[in-house]
Amino acid sequence: MRGLVTGRKLAINRLRERRPLDAAAVDRFLARHEVPIVEGARCTFAYRGEADEVSLVHRIVGLPDHLPLRRLHGTDLWYGMLELPEGSRVEYQLEVTRGGHRERINDPLNPRLAHSPMGSSSVCYAQGYVTPDWTMPDPEARQGSLTDLVVPSRALRRDCRVTLYLPARFRRTARYPLVIVHDGGDYLRYAAAKTVLDNLIHRLEVAETVAAFLYPGDRLAEYANSAAHARYLTAELLPRLEAELPLAARPSGRCLMGASFGAVAALSAAYRYPQVYGSLLLQSGSFVFTDIGHGHGGGPAFEPVVRFVNRYRAAPRRVADRVFVSCGVYEPLIVPNRSMVPVFEAAGMAVRYVEARDGHSWENWRDRLRDGLSWIFPGPQKFYYE
Repeated sequence: MRGLVTGRKLAINRLRERRPLDAAAVDRFLARHEVPIVEGARCTFAYRGEADEVSLVHRIVGLPDHLPLRRLHGTDLWYGMLELPEGSRVEYQLEVTRGGHRERINDPLNPRLAHSPMGSSSVCYAQGYVTPDWTMPDPEARQGSLTDLVVPSRALRRDCRVTLYLPARFRRTARYPLVIVHDGGDYLRYAAAKTVLDNLIHRLEVAETVAAFLYPGDRLAEYANSAAHARYLTAELLPRLEAELPLAARPSGRCLMGASFGAVAALSAAYRYPQVYGSLLLQSGSFVFTDIGHGHGGGPAFEPVVRFVNRYRAAPRRVADRVFVSCGVYEPLIVPNRSMVPVFEAAGMAVRYVEARDGHSWENWRDRLRDGLSWIFPGPQKFYYE
């Protein structure tokens, strides 16, 4: 646990040597430092309170998912350290054990939280990570609009909610590209998708674009290589949007987008309707496959995904012109996503692949949106206007 940062001992080691090492010394230490304490590559995590055990719980592939914290002798302060490369962003929680009872909590010493449909977690920003300014509201950027519509679907046997994004300068005399976003409500809520579109369009990094944000019903069924979902997108939703809005209405102006299972849904829909969609934007796709045997480890929900990905890998097909793929190096899906890049290229598609020192999270996907959208629909694009 000893180390030097620019010639100085780590803060936790200086505290360990302090005498007297009492509650007042711990008070002063925590008042002087943000937790986690980031010193170069070393990130020190801390918890204060009576406990039998405290563990750091994370999802960094390659490390044990529970890392024990050590109690500082004579105090109620627990601490542990991770070395994280520059630019890393890690979500985590603490597991506190008292009297045989274990409780999973967010870090009470760290105000930074990340949110998802599963709840919230604490976040460690390693040295060099900065939240991109284009993910935050910009008073200079004109605001696009959001409106909800309902698309009755015979394919899915339900009424499908769609939130439509129209750029700030939307006009009926133009022609716009369209991006269809799986898990659209989550992209809006947890990945700041509207703010990102407003800012990137304002900065002329992305063409003025219409976005259709989707809301799944039974997500694991509809997004796992579902013929019904692909038919809904291509035979019901797309014709309605192109009839009611001034869209480019050709493959080069259509993009399917999604993360995790949503990326599978985007790829499988394009596979069933090749050359309808010119671009795919796939983030941390759940592209689980089996080269040998049947042990993919994903559970029953992944069975149709595995069959689809195995089939696609065995006989790659050109389903679009351009494919953007991103993934976090700390998530278990990093190997499947890396392995899909040469498969897409072998099918004759242009591929751009981006990795980040992050995990399977909405803020990771948010932070990659500029890379993806600006490559697929770069702005300004006069090509789309009449």
